[in-house]
Amino acid sequence: MNAVAYLRVSSQAQDLAMQRAAAERASAARGDTITKFYSEKRSGKTIARPELDRLRADARAGAFRRIYVFRLDRLSRSGIRDTFELIEELRSHGVEVVSISDGFSLDGPAAEVILAVMAWAAKMERLAINERISAVRERMKEEGEAWGRPRRLDDDAVRRIMAMRKSGKTIRAISIALKVPRSTVADAVSENAGTKSAVAAPLVA
Repeated sequence: MNAVAYLRVSSQAQDLAMQRAAAERASAARGDTITKFYSEKRSGKTIARPELDRLRADARAGAFRRIYVFRLDRLSRSGIRDTFELIEELRSHGVEVVSISDGFSLDGPAAEVILAVMAWAAKMERLAINERISAVRERMKEEGEAWGRPRRLDDDAVRRIMAMRKSGKTIRAISIALKVPRSTVADAVSENAGTKSAVAAPLVA
């Protein structure tokens, strides 16, 4: 059967290779050929996602009859309603949804109940993750620790940037000279704009 696969992870640091390999194995076991992979690195808190939108459009056009997902929560983690509506939309276009790792079929009399439970569990897991992140952020704030990405520039690099700015160098020229992204240089200049070494020089060449 003509089939596709939808792959999703939540962050740029995560890899889609494991999901792709699982989809290839599962489809081969059924005698299917995956003709297209829809892949994206976006949160599942909303179903408004570019690759998912393309998949839905292709389903409406009758481009495939079966879709493989590693788990149901790869399609949606925004709750029972969104998950039900998405599955029913695909079904209405003659598309069968195959969940590889959830261990249940989305067909049959018990499928609706299982689907509702899995969709609810996926949303609860997402909310729990958000709560843990918030708790860590608050703890680090109380302890005076920085939250977010580590600084890309040390104090010496910042001093060099500001000295070059004082001499009239543009952001672009500093970026090239120090081999630092322009956005990073611009951020450093902006953050230190109130220091004595900051001057009103043009930002770009």
